[in-house]
Amino acid sequence: MDDNLKKILPYALFYRKNIVWNVVFNVLYAVFSTLGFVMIIPVMNVLFGEEEKVTKLPKYEGIWKLKDYLSDTLYYYINHLTEVKGAEYALYLIIGIIIFIFLLKNLFGFLGLQHLMKLKTGVLRDFRDKMYDKIVDLPVSYYSEKRKGDVMARMLGDVNEVQNSFFAILELIVKEPLTIILTLIAMFSISWELTLFVFIFIPISGLIISKIGKSLKSQSTRAQQENGYMISVVEETLSGLKVVKGYNAEGYFKRIFNESVNRLYVLTNKIGKKNNLASPMSEFLGIATIAALLIYGGTLVLQDGTLSGGAFIGYIGMAYNILTPAKAISKASYQVKNGSAAAERVFEILETPNAIEDTVQSKNIESFNDKIAIKNVTFSYNGEYDVLKNFNLEIPKGKTVALVGQSGSGKSTIANLLMRFYDVEQGELLIDGTNIKYIKLVSLRDQLGLVTQDSIMFNGSIADNVRIGKLNATDEEVIDALKIANAYEFVQHLPEGINTNIGDAGGKLSGGQKQRISIARAVLKNPPIMVLDEATSALDTESERLVQDALEKMMANRTSVVIAHRLSTIQKADLIVVMNRGEIAEQGTHEELLTKNGTYAKLVSLQSFES
Repeated sequence: MDDNLKKILPYALFYRKNIVWNVVFNVLYAVFSTLGFVMIIPVMNVLFGEEEKVTKLPKYEGIWKLKDYLSDTLYYYINHLTEVKGAEYALYLIIGIIIFIFLLKNLFGFLGLQHLMKLKTGVLRDFRDKMYDKIVDLPVSYYSEKRKGDVMARMLGDVNEVQNSFFAILELIVKEPLTIILTLIAMFSISWELTLFVFIFIPISGLIISKIGKSLKSQSTRAQQENGYMISVVEETLSGLKVVKGYNAEGYFKRIFNESVNRLYVLTNKIGKKNNLASPMSEFLGIATIAALLIYGGTLVLQDGTLSGGAFIGYIGMAYNILTPAKAISKASYQVKNGSAAAERVFEILETPNAIEDTVQSKNIESFNDKIAIKNVTFSYNGEYDVLKNFNLEIPKGKTVALVGQSGSGKSTIANLLMRFYDVEQGELLIDGTNIKYIKLVSLRDQLGLVTQDSIMFNGSIADNVRIGKLNATDEEVIDALKIANAYEFVQHLPEGINTNIGDAGGKLSGGQKQRISIARAVLKNPPIMVLDEATSALDTESERLVQDALEKMMANRTSVVIAHRLSTIQKADLIVVMNRGEIAEQGTHEELLTKNGTYAKLVSLQSFES
């Protein structure tokens, strides 16, 4: 059994009732499908006047003689009707029975497909839930190495491929094989000599089809990877559309996209050619076998007389009845190869270990009472170079500590570690003496509020975006938070107030407006510790004044870690830490650092000159 199929089975077994009913209805479908073609024989015999003369109603003598009992019973009524009302009435009886049998066959086929549909859509739903849970749970570091478009392709396209491909196996292992087996049994009971031709056809067909599909899985994997890359290009183009247009780079991105589309076009055609070849190849081999049957069977009818004309025509119908399930099996085997390649990509994400998650030792913290301590912390991204080197810092409760320094000095890394987006490699980060690795993530982040340089907005109303800080907040609480963040001033004049939609990524708002909405979100959360990562660096002077005023209101009587680029915004901080290449160059209050006339004084002088 395919390893990926084994991994899917637990999801499918949740819908075991649908599986059981699908199997039951598929068995009945196969039985009535075979029986329908068997009934052609008495029709032909009536037409040719070759029906058996049964004049006495037979008695049931057990399961082993069921075939003879049913056959003799049918011929008894055919003879009776022929004698009483004429042969045409006997023909009407048999045709009526055939119509009823095919009605039941198609009814059971429909019911089987209904249960298969519920199974497929149910597993698809569960897969998507599981994938989204995993995508959200994986740490930020995972997405620094992965293309978001590729993750989206796995979530959408590959999961769909698994649904469409793997569940063809239920048809593959029950409905179609059973139809073939029952038909072969019926054919064998009519003529074992002719049936040998069919047994020769099946392995030859399987061998040829397996040769054609040998490389299908690897090509499917490459096609799915290319599809992920193509979606990434679209996602990046839309995210950076202003840059694309501003630099007249439309042609460059169109070329990248077209190259990806062309590669996908070539791969899809190769895969499609092999998929499309399976059905006509199996049908051609089947027709070739039927041609051989016509030649050999015709000899048995015309020369030997060992086979009646009616039985021979019914036999040919049964032989042709094998072709449809044989084609379905060959097509399903191709789909399974596609599904296996897609499942590998899905399970690659589902089975990715989460480096940052709660452990047995993790515990909740109810409040923040003393201090944050960073002790001997060394950290690097992907082990390339140390961003922080043996870093030490204490942040007492109720104090504002500002981190300043050149780009790349490690300021934002401290925010990432404090929020536990990444884990420290050496040393430890403590809150009230407890290593944050042993604090439950939800509990840790309940104590922290975050305002970043890039104000992350979601497509929805202003109220929806603010309520991320407190999901059950009332409209009054949202408005109070907006007032503290100096945002209600502009929100109240919008067409629908706090219920105004702000567009994708907040595209209908200015940078300063988005930043104040972001601050309102943090105000509504009301955490004891606030982390501000260059919250004013991208704003104009007027917006900066409003945002800075909002920040000062928010930081009052609160522990704050402020990462600042503009030094004018952190002059009131209790402690300013100047960083250089992952180490502390100097620290003190604004006045103390100016007196030292060191790195900080030079930065203040430089920014004053620029102003």
